Amino acid sequence: MGGPGSLLLLPILLLGGAESRSHSLQYFLTAVSESGPGVPEFTVAGYVDGQRFVEYDSETQQMQARAPWMQETEPEVWERENRVHKVRQACFRGKVRSHMHLYNQSRGFHIFQYAYGCEIRADGSTGGFRRFGYDGGDFLIYDAARHRWEAPAREAEATQRQWNGDPVALQYYRHFLEQECVEALRRYLQLGRGALARRERPAVRVTGRDAPDGPTTLCCQAHGFYPRDIALSWLRKGESREQETWRGGVLPNGDGTYHAWATVELDPRERGLYRCHVEHESLAQPLVAVWEPPSESLLVPVVAGVILALGAVAVLVGLAWRRRQSGPKADLYSPAPASEHGSDSSITALT
Repeated sequence: MGGPGSLLLLPILLLGGAESRSHSLQYFLTAVSESGPGVPEFTVAGYVDGQRFVEYDSETQQMQARAPWMQETEPEVWERENRVHKVRQACFRGKVRSHMHLYNQSRGFHIFQYAYGCEIRADGSTGGFRRFGYDGGDFLIYDAARHRWEAPAREAEATQRQWNGDPVALQYYRHFLEQECVEALRRYLQLGRGALARRERPAVRVTGRDAPDGPTTLCCQAHGFYPRDIALSWLRKGESREQETWRGGVLPNGDGTYHAWATVELDPRERGLYRCHVEHESLAQPLVAVWEPPSESLLVPVVAGVILALGAVAVLVGLAWRRRQSGPKADLYSPAPASEHGSDSSITALT
């Protein structure tokens, strides 16, 4: 593994919004030993506050904007990034081969990954990270507090010694994370301030599931919120049940918002004692949601709908039967005349 010269830098973009919350920038670079449909040999994804805003892959060989506020970036920036990542693509192809050799592997599907980024915390302090991974496990991790590399994998120890023995390289890593990355983050904060500073309130609901002769599981689901940070907690008579709560993490939606959930198991007789407590930046006050049994009034339109549907089916069956009895013996599924579909001449005229 090479030193800093082999780590070609992406343009670091800022995550925007109000200064009262933390912001993060993350890049994930992935190379695979065997590409295939939907699995490019090399990919890059950049995230601002958890939102993907740029991406590159070896099939298109183009760095592309994935956030509207990146669309106005000058063409020469994209051209430069395309050149950089074509070189990175070849570099990462070599990384995969060298790691396969290091692990005594000659074939099969293997993944080499590199992640790095920085953050500006709510209190104004900053931080950064760098880490390398292979086949889903950590290979090398940069300790930003000690400004040294750590080797979780035994196979990485030789590289660790080499990199920690190079003071110029260590200074480079520190300077980049503490200054270059953060400065670029602040610049792009200004660029994306409108989109990244928005607030979307979560829609919250509580559902329940009973296990036969067992506990009841209540699930608190929050949908469509932005920014990403949210706090979901279960309370029993106003007291936190943190040790009994299981959280599923915060995941992105396709529209740029997020969803999250938290569950708790309880005695079915105590369902009415539990409350889901939700805190989010878009809420002036915490939101409290409770489980409510399905309303019996909802059954009326459902039953009515079923009756109407059955009635419609009966009418159609009756009409079809009468037609078969009294009308001509025409095939009900015969193709329509060509004139109803129009002519193909409109297609050939455009060629």
